[in-house]
Amino acid sequence: MSEPLKHECGVAMIRLLKPLDYYRHKYGSDMYGLNKLYLLMEKQHNRGQEGAGIACVNFDAQPGEEYMFRERALGSGAIQELFQKVQESHLPFLGEIYMGHLRYSTTGKHGLAYVHPFMRRSNWRARNLCLCGNFNLTNVDEVFGEITAMGQHPRIFNDTYIMLELMGHRLDRESERVYELSRQHNLQGTEITSFIEDNIDITNVLRTSTPSFDGGYVLCGFTGSGEMFSMRDPWGIRPAFWYADDEILVLASERPVIQTTFGLETELINELQPGQALTVRRNGELKLSQIIEPKEKHACSFERIYFSRGSDYDIYKERKALGEQLTPKINEAIGGDLENTVFSYVPNTAEVAFYGMLDGFKKILNEQKVEQLFDLTQDHLPTKAEIRDILHNYVRSEKVAIKDIKLRTFITEGTMRNDLAAHVYDITYGSLKPGVDNLVIIDDSIVRGTTLKESIIRILDRLHPKKMVIVSSCPQVRYPDYYGIDMSSMGELIAFRAAIELHVERGSWQTVCDIYYKCLAQKDLPVDQMHNYVKDIYAPFSADEISDKMLEMLRPEGIDTPIQLVFQSLEGLRTACPNHTGDWYFSGDYPTHGGVKLVNLAFINYYESSIRN
Repeated sequence: MSEPLKHECGVAMIRLLKPLDYYRHKYGSDMYGLNKLYLLMEKQHNRGQEGAGIACVNFDAQPGEEYMFRERALGSGAIQELFQKVQESHLPFLGEIYMGHLRYSTTGKHGLAYVHPFMRRSNWRARNLCLCGNFNLTNVDEVFGEITAMGQHPRIFNDTYIMLELMGHRLDRESERVYELSRQHNLQGTEITSFIEDNIDITNVLRTSTPSFDGGYVLCGFTGSGEMFSMRDPWGIRPAFWYADDEILVLASERPVIQTTFGLETELINELQPGQALTVRRNGELKLSQIIEPKEKHACSFERIYFSRGSDYDIYKERKALGEQLTPKINEAIGGDLENTVFSYVPNTAEVAFYGMLDGFKKILNEQKVEQLFDLTQDHLPTKAEIRDILHNYVRSEKVAIKDIKLRTFITEGTMRNDLAAHVYDITYGSLKPGVDNLVIIDDSIVRGTTLKESIIRILDRLHPKKMVIVSSCPQVRYPDYYGIDMSSMGELIAFRAAIELHVERGSWQTVCDIYYKCLAQKDLPVDQMHNYVKDIYAPFSADEISDKMLEMLRPEGIDTPIQLVFQSLEGLRTACPNHTGDWYFSGDYPTHGGVKLVNLAFINYYESSIRN
């Protein structure tokens, strides 16, 4: 994505299933688990740039000794900072359970206090809870109301903290349940403590707390007594994968991360299913439990297009398919002139879709060669020179755009800042024949369009293409996300702003007003009775009409080169990524009631703000 979404969080968990001495003798280090956690986090650094945290629990600590450890840090170098701290005093961070988190905030709340993992402490080991996750709740207000109704007084209004307090409350109740059982067995003193630690059922905690959550989530956590768990939302919005053998259990947000860290084949990695929890008891017993009945699956399609590492076996194929499926539209845009067209991509995350696009055009060109050769043989026996002329044709590709520098925030003046932004990318001079060659450049998505307008189009125009075709391997992003991705502001979406402009131009502003009053009228309805009326903003216009308006809004002043935008269709996306039907940012089909509530609220806020301005 030429305008990077810092997007969402990443999680990693490790449970050592053998005594710590086993890893010391076999792998020659006390740090085996910690080293593996470092790799899991570094391989997921694409998922969070604002901060990172790690936690650990040691089963063998004696009373008076610490047994739960946590370190957190801010910034893009947080992982290195964390592990440097741990290495400098590594002994306390030895244990049987390790947990890591990479954070990116979509709530606007920043600082070390908001970096996972979160901890809830108690003098009773079984009541200590450490929690992290990749999630965003759409119903924080409701969950907050639930725990305050119990008499709690949360110190922070934050979805992670509120989840921690609700689950901590349920953990207390589970501990009390087992305590009553211990009394029935006439146990006393430390016998009761051991009985509680041996009989806590963490799935009871999950069953009594998570049904309150609306949103996309993967929760990870452990207790001070050694119960470990991870759970996925019932819609399967956020991803989680795991692997287990007789030495170790590992869970992470992405499959190839586990493969690379432990040298495993694809088929050995399991996907945590919607509504399912993976738990490990203190004694090492692993269990999969269906905590919430799975809903219709809406796994995030942006994972396939952009977020997850392209080295995943299935994601690589899907991204290539996204590029190849666009070849008919692109071929039409260039008038079938393959001889005078150069193909490229921007940025690196679009590279795999670019290869798929090239494959599609190679197939088109090969069919043309077959026809040309066949026609020749109908007239005469072709000469080597004639055959060579036909076979010499090839699909031309170049690296025309290069990410050159990062915008330096110390330049604050608007004119100078814009000038610097215009030079974020550089070009490969001489890669096109000026005025002769078309330029086709593929991106994985166009969300806000800012970098296209301020930098990319102007920079690419220096090559003087005959025509510029800008391709998006995903459909138009029309709706905000509320499940953990950095695009929750409706007014920033270029497709939405283009649709609004069309209404203004065509004198249909009353339609926009009517949609506002429809949204307003259902503001206080139960969430399961709400309807996404924002879809009606787009209903009067074709996708091409919106694309043309987007281009008009994104074209920099002084650029006269013919330009065309080509977008993936929803049908094309669903064909390429059949198992990831979570496409609400394109379709408006939110998987949860909370998403529908928030998109209507976002439109109300946008409309009222636009009226004021």
